[in-house]
Amino acid sequence: MATNYVQPGNILTIPAPAAVLSGGVVIAGEIKGIAQGDALSGALVDVATRGVWELPKVAANSFTLGAKVYWNAGDGLATTTASCNTLLGVAVEAAPADSASVKLRLSGF
Repeated sequence: MATNYVQPGNILTIPAPAAVLSGGVVIAGEIKGIAQGDALSGALVDVATRGVWELPKVAANSFTLGAKVYWNAGDGLATTTASCNTLLGVAVEAAPADSASVKLRLSGF
């Protein structure tokens, strides 16, 4: 293995950009993922950057399999709206408008 290899990068330990609860979305610049524990702003938190997660969504939105899933940080909900929101990943199954959540695979980029 190369001597400059650090880690797989599936879970990163970073300072929380804001207070977060376990399972909450963390966005720190281009690092996007799911908190693996509670953390106050500035405290270290483990953030999963890969995997499939279920998140609450905007009630009126429906997702098709493979649709892009964005995060509206103001509302704390997944949305189909790209404008002013952060791309988190893609839907791994359809989520109709009457469902409360969407299952998505984090893009890990």
